[in-house]
Amino acid sequence: MTERTKKLLLVGGFILSVFAIAFVLYLLFFKPAPPPATVEPTGAEIFTGELPTSLEGQIVRPTTETGETTTGLQEADTIARGGLTQTTELTTSAVYDTVLSGDGDKINYYNTADGRFYTIDEDGNVVALSQTQFPNAETVEWNKTSEKALIEFPDGSNIVYDFGSEKQVTLPNHWEDFDFSPTTDEVIAKSIALDPNNRWLVVASDDGSSTQSIQALGENADKVSVNWSPNDQVVAFAQTANAIQGGVDRNVIYPVGKNQENFKGLVVEGLNFDSLWSPSGKQLLYSVTGDYSSNKPLLWIVDATASTMGDNRRSLGLNTWVDKCDWSASSTVYCAVPLELPPNAGLQRSLYQNQPDAIYKIDLTTGRSTLVAIPAESTSVNDIQVSEDESLLYFSNENGQLELMHLK
Repeated sequence: MTERTKKLLLVGGFILSVFAIAFVLYLLFFKPAPPPATVEPTGAEIFTGELPTSLEGQIVRPTTETGETTTGLQEADTIARGGLTQTTELTTSAVYDTVLSGDGDKINYYNTADGRFYTIDEDGNVVALSQTQFPNAETVEWNKTSEKALIEFPDGSNIVYDFGSEKQVTLPNHWEDFDFSPTTDEVIAKSIALDPNNRWLVVASDDGSSTQSIQALGENADKVSVNWSPNDQVVAFAQTANAIQGGVDRNVIYPVGKNQENFKGLVVEGLNFDSLWSPSGKQLLYSVTGDYSSNKPLLWIVDATASTMGDNRRSLGLNTWVDKCDWSASSTVYCAVPLELPPNAGLQRSLYQNQPDAIYKIDLTTGRSTLVAIPAESTSVNDIQVSEDESLLYFSNENGQLELMHLK
């Protein structure tokens, strides 16, 4: 390499070094700061301020964004659309023994404050069914047209009261656990004599005449639940069998007929069996509690006529008690379902009676359960009564007050 070439390389290297140092000084002290980066949120991160979409068979709870404000929350709907829904409080005090009135759009109830029965409409208009008082009524059963009530009192006395004629009939004091026939002017009861050999399931006219003993009870009276089917085939269920093969929770429930019929037993997967007939009496909705459901109550449906008893038994996948449901048609059921139930809740129901509920509609034709509404004021929903045209849903809240929700 010549001397001249060496000098050129040294000068070139010096110049490059100057530019490199200048560029570094520019980056460190003179280049402006970049604008904040814009991050596109993913679908899971977007918060629109609206309630989540209701999903089939799931309990969807309203959620709010944590922070100082929740002004983005959707307001409660006046008509049930699957989210928060407004309800109307119809009574300021607790009411009991509610039933849909004979016209299909009002509610009859018993008021403990004055011992009278009333009917109320969706606008809160209250009319006394009678001026007669029935202080301290313990239990009340209504007939199929809601025009008669069978009233039991703490002293053991029992009466049938006809609100149309304002007449009453006294029934024997040793009768208990009544139900009206869905097809005739008859009642069924347990006749509990001192001697177990004289304890019977009896059927009588609702004027107390024409009594007929249909099934001996013996020592098993507490294992028989009166529940007269709409098709007049079954009058009660007996839980007198031991657990059967297949698990300690598997039991047989024996239907009891009026004429000593030998019905096939219902196999149920769980304990604490309770049931509700379909309007036609062809199906039976029931709830039981078992290990398979973490001892939470679970709804089931089964065919239940004399010839189909026990067929097509299937779970509906909703954890609730059957007395929180109401049939509105031959294939449609509305149920209040607790938003949350811990394991073993079905074995200790009294601890969870005031759990807030959501309203579900079950289409038994398709087997789909759809979230209908969540009451805007969080509350336990009991004694559901759906109007005949399926536009109104009446219920008692956790304080026993009567409330109304618009379904249409």
